[in-house]
Amino acid sequence: MESTPLNLGQWLLQKPTSLALSSGFFGFFAHTALILELEQLGFEPAQLAGSSAGALVAGSWAAGVDGKHLAEVLLALRRQDFWDPRPGFGLLRGKRFRALLDEILPVKRFEDCRWPLALSVHNAIGRKTQVLESGLLAPAIHASCAVPVLFQPVWIQRRPYFDGGVSDRHGLAGVAGHPRILYHHLASRSPWRKQGSPSLALPQQPEIVSLVIHKLPRSGPFRLAKAAEVLAKTRHAVRRALRQPIDSGKVEVEA
Repeated sequence: MESTPLNLGQWLLQKPTSLALSSGFFGFFAHTALILELEQLGFEPAQLAGSSAGALVAGSWAAGVDGKHLAEVLLALRRQDFWDPRPGFGLLRGKRFRALLDEILPVKRFEDCRWPLALSVHNAIGRKTQVLESGLLAPAIHASCAVPVLFQPVWIQRRPYFDGGVSDRHGLAGVAGHPRILYHHLASRSPWRKQGSPSLALPQQPEIVSLVIHKLPRSGPFRLAKAAEVLAKTRHAVRRALRQPIDSGKVEVEA
């Protein structure tokens, strides 16, 4: 007799599994909804990784911020909380955003996180992805979220860094080679990102499962009123996804 295929929730609890969260403009609402449902499931990651919005949520969760508190913080977010225009290589200086991170994060360093953490940033001089796994946490998250043009670069050890999604859209560089990965994919809607871009390539490894939720409402600095809707619809979609069998390394649902 053929065995019944595992659904996504069963698969996650079967063996130690790393979690990678993709970049995606203001996608931290959707990632936080996933975290809330994974906590309900009882899932604890072997390692966390991410870029941009994924770095914000992965870094916060690894640092000890639970999903409920992170959701409360993000739902209370207003544009003036991070909007600090100043002349430079980007519209926003980023000091208000850094202050938010310093207030939210209960630990200051990667080494003090409850789970191993690896965040992708874009090295502006080398023009390539760099994975940060040690040192100060807030600057690393800030750098990974520093969308070019919107934010000015973040300087770490005398080097400028931008949004990790520039060269690692998936946020998977930090878990490359890990034996088992759940990857939460926020589909790219950037008009400047070409199909076939190297930053969109998924690694070829046997046990990587992608979770894709289609038709989520879009959010952004001028659409923060959509945050609660995105969070609620993502949570409902994740609950359905956790009950679905894995099909060719992927689970897809609609919001």
